[in-house]
Amino acid sequence: MLPSYLIAESFGRLREVVHSALKDADADLLIFRPDPEANSIAWLIWHLTRVQDDHLSEIMNDDQLWVSDGHADRFALPFDRSDTGYGQTAEEVGQVRADASLLAGYFDAVHSRTIAWLPTLVPADYSRIVDPRWTPPVTLAVRLVSVLADDLEHAGQAAYVRGLAERAGH
Repeated sequence: MLPSYLIAESFGRLREVVHSALKDADADLLIFRPDPEANSIAWLIWHLTRVQDDHLSEIMNDDQLWVSDGHADRFALPFDRSDTGYGQTAEEVGQVRADASLLAGYFDAVHSRTIAWLPTLVPADYSRIVDPRWTPPVTLAVRLVSVLADDLEHAGQAAYVRGLAERAGH
């Protein structure tokens, strides 16, 4: 089915960018911030994964892997388990510290679930309202595009921050 294939292809490209940003990244590289108000690679990858996990688990009527698969415990961040990073302060951004394998493991779990779920959708699913709080109400198609756009934006930012960090000698 073409819509599911195109969305899966798009999420696959997201995976490539995330893994490229994390490849051989040490702790210093992952927490590098170009200035005190900027986001780190670790925060960007954690946040984009949290958004995908949060938004899509709700649509799938499933538990977030953050909690159900124990990622929250492994990360041991000083935030509420429901936090996705939205609206966090610069200080909170700096508290996201995780190694590349932990970030990749959580991302891959969420990504795999998303990719496995997409082929189950039929054309009528895309027009289903998933969030009536907005005007107009948000359909499944719009939510998928929204999550994908947000995730790709943050993955690109992580790649950019990596480049800045490497130029700065990290």
